[in-house]
Amino acid sequence: MNQAVLRLLDANVNRAREALRVIEDYARFVLDDGELCGQLKNLRHALTAATREFTAEAILHRDTPGDTGRENKTPAEMRRQNLAEVVTAAGKRLGEALRAIEEFLKIDSPSASAQVERIRYQFYTIEQTIARTFRPGARFDAVHLYVLITESICRQPWLQVAELALRGGADCLQLREKSLEAAELLLRARQLVELCRKHHALCIINDRPDIALLSGADGVHLGQHDLPAIEARKILGPRHLIGVSTHNLAQARQAQADGADYIGVGPCFPSGTKPRDFVAGLDWLDEIAKTVRIPAVAIAGITAANVDEVINSGLRRIAVTAAVAAADDPQAAAATLKTHLLSTREFSPQRTQRNAEAEKEMLGF
Repeated sequence: MNQAVLRLLDANVNRAREALRVIEDYARFVLDDGELCGQLKNLRHALTAATREFTAEAILHRDTPGDTGRENKTPAEMRRQNLAEVVTAAGKRLGEALRAIEEFLKIDSPSASAQVERIRYQFYTIEQTIARTFRPGARFDAVHLYVLITESICRQPWLQVAELALRGGADCLQLREKSLEAAELLLRARQLVELCRKHHALCIINDRPDIALLSGADGVHLGQHDLPAIEARKILGPRHLIGVSTHNLAQARQAQADGADYIGVGPCFPSGTKPRDFVAGLDWLDEIAKTVRIPAVAIAGITAANVDEVINSGLRRIAVTAAVAAADDPQAAAATLKTHLLSTREFSPQRTQRNAEAEKEMLGF
């Protein structure tokens, strides 16, 4: 094999392995994702196997002091703003290195080139999975009390109830109107967005990514039979929040893998607002709290009388409808629930301090 080609292959194999290690360590230490870690480790081993026939000889032709490109660096290359930039840059570096290896191996070893091509395409799929872990900031992290607004549940005008809920301490409101025509839904969404902005709260639209985008809402909440989170992300882009309702651990893990920013967990109790033929109960909340990285919100049938049961089960975020919207005094009802949620300074075990800080760093918060 040509000596210059051997030098080139040596440099790019090193570059590829170094980039893989950066990404693997992100999956291991930031995401705590054993499955993703294993996939990246397998890629490293596959790369070693594909390039084994020339690496021993190639290292003999390495000439680091004589490398004319060693000092060619741009200012941007020497600085990363956050974890997302570090991992993204490593991914692009990996793809470039693999392509260079693949192309130059075609001269002497087409079979090895084909192996590297397969590795490159395998990584493209993993890269997309990793991109979904770059959450749009930590905006949802401060949410404790999440109130769903449905006009038919409200005892007072719906927008008035929404404002009273915010005054009582609601951190996030969701507009949940299943039967409204699109024009009226968009009008109400814009009204609710304006109100939430006034109170520095988040505004989420149920089911409809298009309405969320047009109204300027912070995001959308999706059920198990709605548009998948992966598809909703294509509409909303990376800066909007996506929530997903989940009823078991498998669905929670899938929502996280699909790039959801938070999950609804339930139904915790029977609910008159949305009757179901099953109740997930509280037993699995502790497991959710310990195994799912993204924020989890307990939902369904929660009231001031049973909210402490939810808190004791491991979650300190709740979503309610009737407990606030159907109350005679929505502001007082919201304030009571918020007091329960903030009754101790200790936050949910669902998010370790290490993961919370890492997620904030991802986008420079």
